[in-house]
Formats: sequence, structure tokens, C-alpha cells
Amino acid sequence: MHPAPHVLLLEDDPAIARTVCYALERDGIRCTHSLLIADARQQWASQRFDALLLDVGLPDGNGLDWCRQLRASGSTAPILVLSARGEEMDRVLGLELGADDYLTKPFSPRELVARARALLRRSQEFSKQNPALSHSDKAPIAPVFVVDEAGQSIRLQGALLDLTRREYQLLCTLLAATGRILSREHLLDAVWGIDSDSSDRTVDTHIKTLRAKLRSAAPDCDFITTHRGMGYSLRLPDAVAKG
Repeated sequence: MHPAPHVLLLEDDPAIARTVCYALERDGIRCTHSLLIADARQQWASQRFDALLLDVGLPDGNGLDWCRQLRASGSTAPILVLSARGEEMDRVLGLELGADDYLTKPFSPRELVARARALLRRSQEFSKQNPALSHSDKAPIAPVFVVDEAGQSIRLQGALLDLTRREYQLLCTLLAATGRILSREHLLDAVWGIDSDSSDRTVDTHIKTLRAKLRSAAPDCDFITTHRGMGYSLRLPDAVAKG
């Protein structure tokens, strides 16, 4: 018998939280509730959850910031955003920052459960097709890279990389999208935040230093590719991928 799926709910309205937890648990989905981002982070680090349901406007921050940070760290956990902000721009932003689905308040408990179930099904199928990817604290993101999310560190072919916080976030963002071209704007939003005053030049400078550190650890490999006028991508050279 398979264990019941377990989700973390980040919601600062107790009435909404009670309704959501009741609906999920009645459908066989365990639910742990946190009122604050700080508490949710601790819960996330200490337990194994199958999905994250999060509000946007919280007393100690913006839920989308944590969503972005989770994706930048390489997490593939399903994320459903619950928000009173239902404009198209808000929904698009939530999805671009890494959410898998976006549900506008007020919502029906039945729809929320259906969307949560759909996310959990897709996550299980993804795990079967991509056994090397995980959203655990220590997850192999690619054959030669291992990300320690709790320790905020990355190893390349077993060697610990000496990365700054921004370099760590930048590399995690590239690893999570291995083979895809990410624009400078996308990297700025993911690593520095949508309200940052940083420019494309900031991304270029950090890519340069990150490249140097990767080459120092693996001199024969060039992991990051520049696509003129488009952005950057991370790829695994054939020799490394097979090794």
C-alpha cells in the first residue's frame, strides 16, 4: 500500500487553511500548514513533501520569492500558487517564476483538490521518467553535478565548487533547465529578483566568473554556452555525460 501524499500549505489566513486542509485530507492527502515563510522553510527542510501550496501575500514576505528560490536551487517539487491576485499578468508572473499551477481566490475546495491531484500525478510520472532528478535536499541534478540545497553548495565531479551566493543561484537555475536557452532577463528575474536594479551586464559578469570556476574544476569541459542575442544555456559534453 502506497503512503498518502503529503503537501505543505503556506497560508496566513487560518479560515482558508482549515478549509484547504480539511478538503485535502478528506480526499486522502496529508496536509501540514504553516502561517509564515520562515516556518514553512523549516518544515520543508525537515520533512519530505510531495507538493507545495503557497499563498503570495504573507506577513514575512512574498510566496513567489520562495517559489523562485526553490526553482533556482534545483527543486522540481510541484508548486500550486493560491492568490487573491487574478489578473493575467499576475498569473503569468507566477508561472514564469516556477509555479506549476495558479489558483485565484476565492476558489472551491473541490477545484483545489482536483488541481492538487493533477500536480501529484504529473510529479509521479515525471519521477518515473527522470529517476536522476529529485526535489530532496541533496539531489543529483545531472550526472556530474550534485546540489546540496540545505548546504547551498554544488559539487562538480565530486569537487566542491567555491561559489558566491549569486553564482550558486545562477548555476542552479541553469542546471534546472539543462539544454534550454535562458535569456539574461530570465536569469536576472530568477537570481536577482524582478525588482532588482541589476542589468544584463551583471549576468554577463557572473557568468564569466562562474565559467572560470567550472573550468578550474573540469578543465576539459565547457559547460556554459553563449547564444548571441538570446542568452545562455548549460550542456553536458558527451564525454562527461557518458562518464
